Amino acid sequence: MKITDLKCAVIGQNPVVRIVTDEGVNGYGQVESSKPYLKPQILFYRELLIGEDPTDVERTMLRIRRLGAFKPWGSAVSAIEMALWDIAGKAAGLPVYKLLGGKIRDRVRVYNGGVRFPMAGHAPADYADAMTKMKAAREGFTIIKQGIGYHGPMFSHGPDLTFNEYQRTNRFPNRGPLTERGLKHVVACVEAMKEVLGDGIGLALDCGPGWTVPDAVRLARALEPLNVMWLEDLLTGDYTPYVTADLFREVTQKTSTPIHTGEEIYLRQNFMDLIEKHAVNVVGPDPADVGGIAELKWIAEYADLHGILMAPHGVLDGLIGLAALVQVSATLPQNYIAFEYPVGHPDWWYDIIEGLPNPIVKEGFIEVWDRPGLGVEFNIEAAKGHLRDEDKAFFD
Repeated sequence: MKITDLKCAVIGQNPVVRIVTDEGVNGYGQVESSKPYLKPQILFYRELLIGEDPTDVERTMLRIRRLGAFKPWGSAVSAIEMALWDIAGKAAGLPVYKLLGGKIRDRVRVYNGGVRFPMAGHAPADYADAMTKMKAAREGFTIIKQGIGYHGPMFSHGPDLTFNEYQRTNRFPNRGPLTERGLKHVVACVEAMKEVLGDGIGLALDCGPGWTVPDAVRLARALEPLNVMWLEDLLTGDYTPYVTADLFREVTQKTSTPIHTGEEIYLRQNFMDLIEKHAVNVVGPDPADVGGIAELKWIAEYADLHGILMAPHGVLDGLIGLAALVQVSATLPQNYIAFEYPVGHPDWWYDIIEGLPNPIVKEGFIEVWDRPGLGVEFNIEAAKGHLRDEDKAFFD
């Protein structure tokens, strides 16, 4: 089997990869919906893939893996890797989890990142109301993640919460020390959320990036009585192209609250310091950023050897990304906690992708399916109605 073409279409806001072979087997991968601009980067790899055997996934990846970078630039390589595994599974007549070593769990736990409700404000009562709604969601989540601090607009809705001027823009540019009022406000909001969730549903907190080390330590220590699942990306994260493992280690060593990072990191080599120095308690690579699903599995296994937990990121990975997360999470070692549940956006994604269970999530878990490859396919006729003019030949 040989690769004859690499195609990319932006469907909704998600760039979607299609790898075409000379035996009529297609593989699909998906980039996060926050990155519709990545189509040219994906097509850059086309000439390096033509003529390769897609079922030799690792050999093929060696041609392109070194040409990616930290979020967002590793996404193109990651989506291609997912598509290669999709082809390899279809060619073998096996689900991808079989090719990754087999599953150790029949259902995978997910945590809520994607099922959200509008918030009226950013006072403690508003965060409590959001938790009430997410707690009642039909998916029955056992873990819910909420953005606080520099992750989101919390600090833009109150006076004198930080010492630096707050920039009202995206891509998380803010950084700097908090005022005493700011720190107390964050703690009060977390206390309000835990009051709603109790000890039956875990609360994870996406915090930054942008905190200083002293403030990160103060927050982590203040939250120790609340037993939160983790504090994510306090110092660096998202679109930060470096790790700062030594700074994370300084925070981690001074608190019993679990510290987490990893969604922006590309490749296993860039997790080495975090893992070997025990700089964090939880790592959270995103299969759509880290280099793909086999890369994520390698990191999970290396983390497990060092007593570090795994909670993959994935909130914007879409429905093909969801399928990839289910397949790889079924195979991860017992340091696995849960992966971040992505939703299809816009809602018509559920009309153009076939093979997902209905409902997808039951009591906080997804049953692992056994169809070949990633186990999902496009309803091509339905999907064609959502293609942009420049992508009309995507399925040809």
